[in-house]
Amino acid sequence: MSKKDKEKKGFWGEFKEFITRGNVLDMAVGVIVGGAFTAIVNALSNNVLKPVINWILALMIGADGLDNVYTFLKKVPIDPADPSAGVDLTTSIYIDWGAFINAIINFLLIALVLFCIVKLINKLHAVQQDMKEAAQKRLEEKAVAANLGSETPAEISESLEGGAAEASEKDGKKE
Repeated sequence: MSKKDKEKKGFWGEFKEFITRGNVLDMAVGVIVGGAFTAIVNALSNNVLKPVINWILALMIGADGLDNVYTFLKKVPIDPADPSAGVDLTTSIYIDWGAFINAIINFLLIALVLFCIVKLINKLHAVQQDMKEAAQKRLEEKAVAANLGSETPAEISESLEGGAAEASEKDGKKE
């Protein structure tokens, strides 16, 4: 696109052209599908995997699982007069290990699914490429056979090999 064409279209014309390109629309669909997929992974992680992990941890160490695994940097009791009343999590400063481990599980699930998708796409691309190459080879063989009459590609290959053998014999006699 020349500079004059850009000037004629203006900012909004260029923006419209940019936004209607196929790859921008594909990206938008990918973001929407990715958001929906993230909701599925979060549901799987929070409602299936986390309870199983909590149950296993309860069996192993007797704790309630990941729900109450905190490292407190600053504890603020609910009732300062009675420290045994519990800890106020809204004003305390702490590390929530359960949420952190849940985020790691989510990441690994998403990474696994994306890896499988990319692997499948690469395999399909390789199969498609092999099919194109095989079709191209068949076309070339048909073209060669059509140009040489009744000779098949195998016969042509044999005659070329025979000619190469004769040439090497002549070279051997010259020495």
